[in-house]
Amino acid sequence: MAEIQIAGGSTQRVLVTGAAGFLGSHLTERLLEMGHHVTGVDSLITGARENVSHIEGHPRFKLVTADLARGLPQAVRDETFDRIWHLASPASPVGYVKQQVITLKVNAIATIDLLELAEKCGARIFVASTSECYGDPLEHPQKETYWGNVNPVGMRSMYDESKRFMEAAAMVYHRERSVDTRIVRIFNTYGPRLALDDGRVVVAFIKQALKGEPMTVQGDGSQTRSLCYVDDEIRGFLLLMESPAYHMPVNIGNPDEVSVLELAHEIRELCGSQSEIRHTVLPPDDPRQRCPDITLAKALLGWEPTILRREGLLRTIEYYRKKLGI
Repeated sequence: MAEIQIAGGSTQRVLVTGAAGFLGSHLTERLLEMGHHVTGVDSLITGARENVSHIEGHPRFKLVTADLARGLPQAVRDETFDRIWHLASPASPVGYVKQQVITLKVNAIATIDLLELAEKCGARIFVASTSECYGDPLEHPQKETYWGNVNPVGMRSMYDESKRFMEAAAMVYHRERSVDTRIVRIFNTYGPRLALDDGRVVVAFIKQALKGEPMTVQGDGSQTRSLCYVDDEIRGFLLLMESPAYHMPVNIGNPDEVSVLELAHEIRELCGSQSEIRHTVLPPDDPRQRCPDITLAKALLGWEPTILRREGLLRTIEYYRKKLGI
């Protein structure tokens, strides 16, 4: 397993946007474990304070509640940071279709604001892009060199296109202003702290199976997803941030591909549930296949996922079993 090397082993002053979100809270927790000072920012629109309640009293952690779509808060603009992690954004169709304008602004305007801050501070900045940049891909698995098949005016466009803009902005600030940037393309990630109501397939199936409700599979369930457990994903983030200078996008995800219908059956079995499988209408622009080519991550970072899907699902199910009191 690759080790995460911090330059000079020094303590960093770190900004994490989206710190109370699913990935942001796990990242923040890990950065504190590594000894860094972390300022977290979250609007709590899709993030949850309970995700960081266990670290709110930490002497090296400060949470600023602010909507980055309205600009950087004074508490951030007045600080100097060594690392900036931009993870803020609704990240599921339920979230970004409900918050369309905010999604556009936080991935576009806030990205520019944070790139300007990184330039001013001399900070390295990590921007969280997405496999949604590939749209409904015509290439499989998806390499970073693939330009994608995205509907620019569809029901996912506020997310897909603003993330593509985020990548473009990061590259412009790197090329023209020498800002030290890192770009990750995140594939489907799961684990504790996913919001129960955000519609992502793993948590939706777990909730339905544990409560004995019908498990709703969209379409015939033949569409595939590649699921990465959160601990592996965060390890990939940290390795990318501290990697030798590489500014182009890098896929971080698990190439272990599974159909949605197979996943439903697997989760039902692991939950010990008798829930029926019920098929519903497939939403517009839902990708038929989603699987990362991680050749670059292996070569550049020495990273690949280590947690098998069954083990990750068992950990996640246990978390939600306790959360739901079942």
